[in-house]
Amino acid sequence: MNFIEVLSEEFKINKNYIENIVKLLDDGNTIPFIARYRKEAHGSLDDQVIRQVSERLEYLRNFENRKDEIFDLISNQEAMTDEINKSLNEAKTLSELEDIYRPFRPKRKTRASVAKEKGLGPLADYIFCQEKGHSSPEVEAIKYVDIEKGVETVDQALAGASDIIAENISDNPKIRKRLRVVAMNQSIVKSVAADEEKDSVYRQYYNFSEPVSKIAGHRVLAIDRGEKEGFLKVNLEFDSSKALNIIYSEVLKPECSSTDFIKLAAEDSYSRLIFPSLEREIRNELTDKASVQAIKVFSVNLRQLLMQPPVKGKVTMGLDPGYRTGCKVAVVDGTGKVLDTNVIYPTHSEEKISKSKEVIKALIFKHNVEVIAIGNGTASKETEIFVSEIIKSIDKKVYYMIVNEAGASVYSASKLAAKEFPEFDLTLRSAISIARRLQDPLAELVKIDPKSIGVGQYQHDMKKKYLDEALSGVVEDCVNSVGVDLNTASAPLLEKVSGINSSIAKNIVLYREENGEFKSRSDVKKVPKLGKKAFEQSAGFLRVPESTNILDNTGVHPESYNSAKKLLELFGYKLTDVSKGIASDIKIKIKEIGLPTVCEKIEIGEPTLKDIINELSKPGRDPRDELPKPMLREDIMDIKDLKPDMKLKGTVRNVIDFGAFIDIGVHQDGLVHISEICDRFIKHPSEVLKVGDIVDVRVISVDVQKNKISLSMK
Repeated sequence: MNFIEVLSEEFKINKNYIENIVKLLDDGNTIPFIARYRKEAHGSLDDQVIRQVSERLEYLRNFENRKDEIFDLISNQEAMTDEINKSLNEAKTLSELEDIYRPFRPKRKTRASVAKEKGLGPLADYIFCQEKGHSSPEVEAIKYVDIEKGVETVDQALAGASDIIAENISDNPKIRKRLRVVAMNQSIVKSVAADEEKDSVYRQYYNFSEPVSKIAGHRVLAIDRGEKEGFLKVNLEFDSSKALNIIYSEVLKPECSSTDFIKLAAEDSYSRLIFPSLEREIRNELTDKASVQAIKVFSVNLRQLLMQPPVKGKVTMGLDPGYRTGCKVAVVDGTGKVLDTNVIYPTHSEEKISKSKEVIKALIFKHNVEVIAIGNGTASKETEIFVSEIIKSIDKKVYYMIVNEAGASVYSASKLAAKEFPEFDLTLRSAISIARRLQDPLAELVKIDPKSIGVGQYQHDMKKKYLDEALSGVVEDCVNSVGVDLNTASAPLLEKVSGINSSIAKNIVLYREENGEFKSRSDVKKVPKLGKKAFEQSAGFLRVPESTNILDNTGVHPESYNSAKKLLELFGYKLTDVSKGIASDIKIKIKEIGLPTVCEKIEIGEPTLKDIINELSKPGRDPRDELPKPMLREDIMDIKDLKPDMKLKGTVRNVIDFGAFIDIGVHQDGLVHISEICDRFIKHPSEVLKVGDIVDVRVISVDVQKNKISLSMK
């Protein structure tokens, strides 16, 4: 297989670009590095496209390796024919390859293998060849009655022959391929209650059916989980007469004395062997497709969550709500350093509530707290009401925001948290994490397993390997698109940087602790185990604000420093002039001369030149700063205050296949169904919405008893 041609055709990308991407990947370059610093080689494709090309390349290579394995396995059995070789070369999917190999796969003991051991293989072949003039199966079977072999009667001989024919039909790759295609288009998924008396969240699937070709991914995953938990019984319904006609068209010859016998064997093959196998395959395929879609949704949501704008430089109070054990409090300064901690009891007696209010007020004024981050877990609503009352009662502008605390408890109990905050118990670590999540979501959330962040659907049902690969790719892309401060970044954040593994990340932090802050990017070369390749891959994503070279605090790669200097010199500037806002003047002068001419003079490609100019425009820029700011609140509403047609502003918390959940400030998120997102048709809510978006919504209905809010964006 010519991988370059296949990938070029599939992705509609120039062959030369694909060839360059493959070579760069094979040479050990990371996807963020390729996307950011080798744009000339691939035509400025973004990291997500390059990642898709990389994943598809891996699949195709695995496919070819499996094809070669199967060729060798069949050849070693001395069973390879030109027809089988042709089928292998024409196969497009792994399932087609496995169908071809199926007849040659070592089998456990089956009815057919037992019959073959009794010497009934030739009888099965005689009957199945359906030659004119052949005697009937009953007459031929007399020859195979052999008490010593365990074949005592003609009926036993015929039964054994039928078993062999049934298995041969089941192993026919052409039959399987045809049945799979038809079944995918015409079969129906059906689920019923395992016990009608038992209520569950799966009640809508207690008597449910939908065509395989139309069933939505989230329904597939819900049914799978309901079956796994014992609430549902699930099966596939398919017209057996259609299936048998397909089989007959492949195996029957006209006017033969064996026709009726082979039909019966075919019926047995379909009901006993083919359909159960086909049902498993189709359900697995539905689950795999649904999982791919769910992982995609999770990835999109995670990307948006990680890239939410930070609330920079503000003294922040983090509250981790709780009932019995109280609400944990942590105050951190604008850099995330812990200033104070406490525990209050805002859900207990009036006396304790009053005392808790005094504690919070004192902390607000003592540390000049500007914003409060409240975890959205147990007792969050009561804590929000408590904070809202305090804000109203003081003569100071303080805002609050509900922060998704998913994974905070996992982090607080981790070795990393214990190392970061050895002097605090795990409950206070959670409050610190909640405060820091508001200050810089990316830096804090990279410390947590992405599956625990809670912005997906059915993430715990996904295959761990695929989910981990997808989510780690998202985290890597986000970290590298923002860049990290070499002098403040934690080891978990550093290890997400292109070219830096966990061992090197720990060495960077250790070197920093022992030798003080880095003065330049090149200083990082002194870190043990950080070699030439690691420096090449990581340098452009590391920022050193303290460096005397302003380029060290930009996304300009050290390999392009000379080009950047030449660009400045071309127009009579020096590096020290960059902070004076000269980039706009340079853009005007480049327009006058012409971009190609400038590129030729400083010997650099157009994409790299454009990137250098953008970086010179805003040294130390954070791409997240250009996004809409998070919505901070001063007051709270109750779900009982909501009325139909009421218009509100809200923040998108989660985007799923059938809609999006919106935080409208009443503690309970409301659901905007996909049909209520916009007036035009959309296939998925992510076409319009992303996590963190601030949106205008209208209340459709409120169910106070069930805590359900239906919203519309129309």
